[in-house]
Amino acid sequence: MPKLLVSFGEIMLRLAPPGFERFLQSPQFLATFGGGEANVAVAVSGFGMPARYVTLLPDKNALTDSFIGEMGRFGVDASGIIRTNKGRFGIYFVEPGANQRGSKVLYDRAHSSIAEGKPGDIDWDKAFKGATWFHITGITPAISEGAAELAMESVKAAKAKKITVSCDLNYRKNLWKWGKQPKDVMSQLFEYVDVGIANEEDCQMALGIQVDVDVHSGSLDHSQYEKLTNKVLAQYPKLKKIAVTLRESHSASHNGWSACLNNRKQFLLSKHYDITNIVDRVGGGDCFAGGLIFGLNASADDQAALEFAVAASCLKHSIPGDFNRFSTEEVMGLIKGGGSGRVQR
Repeated sequence: MPKLLVSFGEIMLRLAPPGFERFLQSPQFLATFGGGEANVAVAVSGFGMPARYVTLLPDKNALTDSFIGEMGRFGVDASGIIRTNKGRFGIYFVEPGANQRGSKVLYDRAHSSIAEGKPGDIDWDKAFKGATWFHITGITPAISEGAAELAMESVKAAKAKKITVSCDLNYRKNLWKWGKQPKDVMSQLFEYVDVGIANEEDCQMALGIQVDVDVHSGSLDHSQYEKLTNKVLAQYPKLKKIAVTLRESHSASHNGWSACLNNRKQFLLSKHYDITNIVDRVGGGDCFAGGLIFGLNASADDQAALEFAVAASCLKHSIPGDFNRFSTEEVMGLIKGGGSGRVQR
């Protein structure tokens, strides 16, 4: 049976000003789609692993129709999308940063279909049919109490079917407004996770695990990340491995990029990439997650999977929009020493 990824979360209409303009500098927005879990499904599908996306969206809605068509264009199975008469299609606005001006994100997703969702709205037997891997993020539980309950229901159903579960903690401080603290929710959900994905702030804010790491530093102490991942693995004995992205933010346009992975036997570090003239960093972490999932299913070992994930997400920084648009061959080309930017004829 071929390996199949299922991802679950919220998709939104993404509205961004053209180029690197500020909001409404010109009276127009470029409309695309974006959302962490859909971004992962698109990336995995593009690399060659079958993917299905599960969400709740408003019925009889042109945006829903358009998004389902978009998933088909990227080869993602949209049969897991539930049309409902509850809620609306969420929106987010992003203003891409440049140089010393950071990117800005504004959410307009209150009372979205998934925010109005509740346990029982999704038939997980149908959603997980044929699945070998399930991916979720910490964004979904942050949306609403009902979405958090759906997220917990999803991981319990996946584990009951012996499906590998990955979770990108993805802490979003502007979303956690419905009552509970992130660590009170995510610490329970993480008990069902096999492969964790995070950055250092995610671990601190979503799980309450602290180490001496400055998230705004331009240089990183790898020993602190080994200590951090060891702490996470010690706190969650069922967790098989955790990967942490290492971003050195020199400016909005210039980042150092690498990652580490702790599989309880080894602490692995990837190659480091110096990314200048960043086009769009939104979706870069999701491309890392998609690359890691694909790599862990297709590569010979964890080091190779980690290198694939970092290279894929490095390339994603050159593409506007949430979705990855690079093939496995292009990612492997970068790993093997490409990246000079020379014209390919």
